[in-house]
Amino acid sequence: MKSPFRFHPSRARLLAASVLLVVATASPAAPPPPLPALNIAIEDSSVSGISSGGFMSVQMQVAHASIIRGAGIVAGGPYYCAQDSVLKATTDCSCTGEPALACKVGDASTAVPELVAATRAFHAAGRIDDPARIARQRVITVVGGKDALVPAPITRQLHGYYDAFGLPAAALETVTLEAAGHTMPTTAYGGSCGATDEPYIGSCGFEAAHAILDWIYGPDVAPPRTSPTPAGRFAEFDQRAYIPETGFFSYLWGTGLDKTGWVYIPSDCEAGARCRLHVVFHGCKQGQSFLPLRRPPGGGLYNGTTFVRNTGYDRWADTNRLVVLFPQAVSIPWKNPNGCWDWWGYTDGDYATRDGIQIRAVRAMIDRLSAGRRD
Repeated sequence: MKSPFRFHPSRARLLAASVLLVVATASPAAPPPPLPALNIAIEDSSVSGISSGGFMSVQMQVAHASIIRGAGIVAGGPYYCAQDSVLKATTDCSCTGEPALACKVGDASTAVPELVAATRAFHAAGRIDDPARIARQRVITVVGGKDALVPAPITRQLHGYYDAFGLPAAALETVTLEAAGHTMPTTAYGGSCGATDEPYIGSCGFEAAHAILDWIYGPDVAPPRTSPTPAGRFAEFDQRAYIPETGFFSYLWGTGLDKTGWVYIPSDCEAGARCRLHVVFHGCKQGQSFLPLRRPPGGGLYNGTTFVRNTGYDRWADTNRLVVLFPQAVSIPWKNPNGCWDWWGYTDGDYATRDGIQIRAVRAMIDRLSAGRRD
């Protein structure tokens, strides 16, 4: 199976060619606008993600537990699983190092007691919110029975992590799709559900976005929009405005964050209605600027908005006054070639805490979106 972390020589040639093409043809253009300030209840925010985005969602829900109502984790594992080691990330916390690195995933490979101790130490040092707040959240996990990259034992150890911080069994929903590979499940969009291949979106007859939002915000979640045309709008925004400065080209080389991101804004929220916010973290090889070896669905050179527009979140957002933020990670050659979110330390040593570059940037986006709150 193909790993989302693995880099191929042919990929390097394609990447070099595309960089030269962009440099040769680029012309100055005005950046997209910043995020709007909306009437959002920040304490009712939630997160979800797949693969590296699943690990990133866990980091966000722990680091900022005071504002997170719930989380949906697709093919993800426990907080601080990699413990600053890409080797541990790709062998003990996933099987993404194969075939170069033997997979060591087992029932205790993530060392949950060590992760719990580290979490408590981070809180004692004032680097994350009080992990006792995790017990007040609602969490749903989704795992594919044929997922050989982030196998089921990793998700089970994530459950053990939550249990250590008092998350009630009644607040944890577990979904296993026996026929699914390493994929973001949708009702009908994407490739074969059992495949593990780009763009890692699978037609599974099951919509993870629905299950996640329904579990976090239920039981009063309204049915989705029936029209294929969004009632709200997808908006590209200048992501650089929220990224901490780390030097020249910091938005790309120093942070792993793309220069723009996406947000979906229902018309009611645009008009000033009180809304909630859900943050979605894509997985490796799913960001808008990723250059696949094959053309993405619908044509084009890069992934573009394939993940943003086709994973189903907007259908539920329209009828539930839910703003959906899609921050975007980007590839860094030889350091993070597949555009993964940082859950092992490629940005800095603070990556899993409130001080991490990516977590700080996403929190700044959340603060901006909720800046128009009217009590």
